[in-house]
Amino acid sequence: MPDILYPTPENPAPENYTAGHFTGYRGAKLRYAIFRSQISPARGTVVLMQGRNDFIEKYFETIRDLNAMGLWVATFDLRGQGGSDRLLKDSRKGHVRRMSDYERDLEIFLEQIVLPDTRLPFFLVAHSTGALIALSAAPRLSNRISRMALSAPYVGLRHDTWPVAVIRQVAALACWTGLGRLSAEQERIDRPFPGNPLTSDTARFARNAAVIAAHPELTVGPPTYRWLHETLKGVDRVRRQEHLTRITIPTLILAPVLDGIIPYAEQEELSRNFRAGQLVTINGARHELFQERDIYRAQALAAIEAFMPGLDGGLDLSDTAA
Repeated sequence: MPDILYPTPENPAPENYTAGHFTGYRGAKLRYAIFRSQISPARGTVVLMQGRNDFIEKYFETIRDLNAMGLWVATFDLRGQGGSDRLLKDSRKGHVRRMSDYERDLEIFLEQIVLPDTRLPFFLVAHSTGALIALSAAPRLSNRISRMALSAPYVGLRHDTWPVAVIRQVAALACWTGLGRLSAEQERIDRPFPGNPLTSDTARFARNAAVIAAHPELTVGPPTYRWLHETLKGVDRVRRQEHLTRITIPTLILAPVLDGIIPYAEQEELSRNFRAGQLVTINGARHELFQERDIYRAQALAAIEAFMPGLDGGLDLSDTAA
């Protein structure tokens, strides 16, 4: 599907897919794709939620792995990134108006694309910011989503220069004074592989860099103060005990111990307070589990395969939180 997805020889798209755009909350045009498994009958559909500054092409390999498990995959680029509408005149700014806008986009996607066009039951696999969105929306999704697997969920923040408490205050002040659309930091160009917090896999790092070099329009720069303010408020909300108690969807928390973006300790703490959640620790892995070396990535995929009903194996987690 030319001009919708952008496969390359080094990053081919899964074979059987359709792609297009749907209208999200407040009229945002969002890019989506559905990838069908060759296994029939299908064992269900995974709704794949991306992290900040992700895009569909980055997940082609993971989508093929999920298809090989007999699962269809439905995914979309979050508003403000990838092939979806940008929200500011400066398209490089990573921005969102309200955290709830992300949640409403997810609910529209489920109702208008996933429900009529894919196969039951529905599961949700989400990474980082996508996992925060999933956690925030989860109390309203129990009648649609059977199980969730959350990779490196955004439930805390690590910053090399400033304490998170200071970042919260500065972001809030910027929003209150009308400066929420300013970028929170300067953009770094051509982040090198050595010392990167995302992955220890040189080949996957290079593959993603090549996709970005060929299609830089898929990426965004640093987040705005508004994005930080809204998502950090979302972090506070989903970590409250009363919110976690309302989530009844059985959930895996796939936590990389060497995560350089979201502190592992914050992910572990979430699991302790989350009755429907079970922690799966991935020792040695960095933030982007699905872009990591095989030794780490395979653990995450094996946990997902064992967790999704209808597949071989199983994890000791009740079907409900009750």
